[in-house]
Amino acid sequence: MRQAALQPAAGRTHLCCIQKKRTGAVAREVGNMDRGLFFLINDFFNTFGSAAAAARAAEAGRKPRRDDLKKLGIDPGAFDRIGRF
Repeated sequence: MRQAALQPAAGRTHLCCIQKKRTGAVAREVGNMDRGLFFLINDFFNTFGSAAAAARAAEAGRKPRRDDLKKLGIDPGAFDRIGRF
């Protein structure tokens, strides 16, 4: 009896199903390529800026910021263990 109460009556459709049919909406994952050209350009410049900042700090004998190292895929803990020659 309770199961029948949860089922829509014959010939009736839930509102969510009607909306999907009308708009053709389909859930999908958003990847980097779906975010657009400006996102990719911004990401490129942020990565390049982090590389330049880390290089400047290393050349000056200072420790680069953790954020810059993470953006470049470098483990900050491993970078701390690097000694001078």
